[in-house]
Amino acid sequence: MTLLQSSGNGSENGGKRNARAVKKGLRRLNLQSRMQNKSLKNRMQKETTASERRGISWNTTVFMALFHIGAVAALFTFKWQALVVAIVLWWMSASLGVGMGFHRLLTHRGFKTPKIVEYILTLFGTLSLEGGPIYWVVTHRIHHAHSDSPGLDPHTPRDGRWWAHMGWILSGTAQRHDKATLGRYAPDLLKDKFHVWLNRLYWLPLAVLGLALLLLGGWPYLMLGVFLRVTLNLHATWMVNSASHVWGKRRFATRDDSRNNWWVALLTFGEGWHNNHHAHPSAARHGLAWYEMDLNWWGIRLLQTLRLAKAIKLAGVTDSPAP
Repeated sequence: MTLLQSSGNGSENGGKRNARAVKKGLRRLNLQSRMQNKSLKNRMQKETTASERRGISWNTTVFMALFHIGAVAALFTFKWQALVVAIVLWWMSASLGVGMGFHRLLTHRGFKTPKIVEYILTLFGTLSLEGGPIYWVVTHRIHHAHSDSPGLDPHTPRDGRWWAHMGWILSGTAQRHDKATLGRYAPDLLKDKFHVWLNRLYWLPLAVLGLALLLLGGWPYLMLGVFLRVTLNLHATWMVNSASHVWGKRRFATRDDSRNNWWVALLTFGEGWHNNHHAHPSAARHGLAWYEMDLNWWGIRLLQTLRLAKAIKLAGVTDSPAP
């Protein structure tokens, strides 16, 4: 009787052990299956990303080629009056528009202005032909969120120096974002109808300007004021992404490769003090030392003097000696 009972209990215990073993085996199989699916999904995502990076954006490439050809042709139409016009437009588009407007105001909200001033600065920024203001802001905010992370930063030199300079424009996805990405990185700008409209028709102000220059000054004004100016400034802006993450000094030990590059700063009205900027992204002043010329900061100070800028954010460090 006892023996039979003992055998029965043993059989029951053995059944329970088998059941537990089966459950463990099933859980292990499910885990392996999920891991394999995840691995497959990651491989598919990487393959998609690689495919997107290899694919050439022909519209952008054709326009870039035409502007570079136009920049060379502009040298054969040279006139001093046209050069002066081009320099003024360069300051308006690159300094007031991109440096102060797109970058320090819209992207980082380093200061506040009346809406009309914000809109004017944004309009000037579109004259640089660097894409719609919302697309520009989203690209730059992604850059700061994933600075120098290969495959995540839209234009890190760790993915190649050519890629960081111009490759990301010709075959990347940096300036073409889907609605989900726009909503995640620029919800503030999507609420503004003017910015949404201008983001869609960002090429229109430059087209109107080109026509006006042609009518007022002929081909020299158009070729120097649009083609030469835009092409040279595009490369200056791209050098912030490439050269300022490769060459220069590092005042701050940031997690990325950003550097302070004096000659890039000269070409971009102060945007080359890039290590300072990455250490203090929302600061409206990038040139922290007396010798770090920052014309974009001087422009913001001028707006403040005219009572057109307020709530200016500054880094807590100034005049620090560069290592």
